[in-house]
Amino acid sequence: MPVCRMTAPAKSASKGIKPQARKILRDLPDSATWDDLMYHIYVRQKIEQGLSDIAAGRVKSHAAIKSKFGVAP
Repeated sequence: MPVCRMTAPAKSASKGIKPQARKILRDLPDSATWDDLMYHIYVRQKIEQGLSDIAAGRVKSHAAIKSKFGVAP
């Protein structure tokens, strides 16, 4: 069985993910599907990862990204 590895948790995730998962479930409408749940978990994970990257200084300026991809300022 494949193992799903997640990136390092952000500070808020270190308190435990169960309360956060319960909130996601609580906030979903009764008509939500498995896909809806998985989407919300994925988005939450990406937000946590982004906040962790910001806290660790792993960021690039908008101008630097535009320059890297050859987009005119």
